Amino acid sequence: MKTKKLTGWITFTALTLMLAACSTTRPTEIPAAQPVITNRIPMVSATAKIVPEQFASLSVNTAGVVADVPVSEGDFVTQGQLLIQIKGGEQAQAAVTAAQFELTNAQVALDDLYENTNLLAADALKTAEDTEDALEDLLDTELQEALALQAIADAEKAIENTERTYNYTINTADQADIDAQKAQVILAEDALEDAIDDFKDYEDRNEDNLERANFLARKSAAQQVYDDAVRRLNALQGTGSEADIAVATANLATAKAHLSEAERNWERVQEGPAPGDVALLKAQIENAYRDYEIYKDGPDPDNVAVLEARITNAEAQLTAAEAALADLQLLAPFDGIVSELNINPDEWVSPGIPVLIMADLSHLQVETTDLGEIDVAQIHVGDVAVVTLDALPHLELEGTVISIAPKASEGSGVNYSVTLELNEVHPELRWGMTAYIDIELE
Repeated sequence: MKTKKLTGWITFTALTLMLAACSTTRPTEIPAAQPVITNRIPMVSATAKIVPEQFASLSVNTAGVVADVPVSEGDFVTQGQLLIQIKGGEQAQAAVTAAQFELTNAQVALDDLYENTNLLAADALKTAEDTEDALEDLLDTELQEALALQAIADAEKAIENTERTYNYTINTADQADIDAQKAQVILAEDALEDAIDDFKDYEDRNEDNLERANFLARKSAAQQVYDDAVRRLNALQGTGSEADIAVATANLATAKAHLSEAERNWERVQEGPAPGDVALLKAQIENAYRDYEIYKDGPDPDNVAVLEARITNAEAQLTAAEAALADLQLLAPFDGIVSELNINPDEWVSPGIPVLIMADLSHLQVETTDLGEIDVAQIHVGDVAVVTLDALPHLELEGTVISIAPKASEGSGVNYSVTLELNEVHPELRWGMTAYIDIELE
């Protein structure tokens, strides 16, 4: 039945077209009906949420009682700022100071070891060279004879001077000598007064002033001449006291003893150097060079190893003490807002238990929550999405896919987390707001 109706409809249509073609009169043109075309663009849509680019759930590194929590929820903190202080900081700081002290002492001991060894090497070399010179002088007969004769002459001169003093002390001088010495005292006193007057004009100048120093030297010299003249006058005017006589007698005896020693030394010089003296000097030279060989290449390696080990141990102690001190503080790992705070002063806190959440809310992103495996396979990093929010229906933001999770998220279904970076972070956005993304597929 349907076939017959369709055949009739086709026949009727064909005849109508033929008659129209044969007509001499052109009928009024009627626009043909246009087909309806639907341009449906492929698109991936998903539910998402607003999240910070950077956030952290923080816990302390060591157990203890909280001493201070200098921040509150909503505070902006900068990287390195103190968030939580645990009690015990004084003891930890003392341990750091002690470790630093030990490290400094160990380093100084090692430096001293090298420095002292260098000094010992230089001293040994100097001793060897000086002793070689002494041996050479000892073996130089002409030099030894000259030195011996000079010693005799010096001893004889000393006896002459001490005898004069001794005689002044025990004898009363002639009046002529006394008068002459009085004149010397007067002249010396006058010269001293002149020197004192000259120095007064420069007395208030700086001690390093050359003119002041010159006049001060002249005054001192004049004072010494005057004192000597007075002493001689006193000696000429009468015998000395028992103490003066005893001193003069002892000085004269000492001078005579020195002369006797000088004369005996002269006799020894005539016989040549004593074998024992030569052997002693040679032994001292050998010892000095042996010491030099020991010290010239630096300190004993065993001593160096001990001090280096001490330094290494001190460094390890310092590192451990500093770490223990640092573990008593929880510091902000980046700039951000304290979003959640779950601790108060005087409470006990343990490692691994979150006590504070902070986030960088100046850089918010969009993270999908239900993007399935079929849809995720169709998008790529760099794709552009339109982002809308239930809480802010007047906003329509644009975001770019910056990462696609390589593994499905935990939970029901096979969903992948995709992160989008917003081209503009609107001030009304809040962490945790629900969002929807639409990504046009090419």
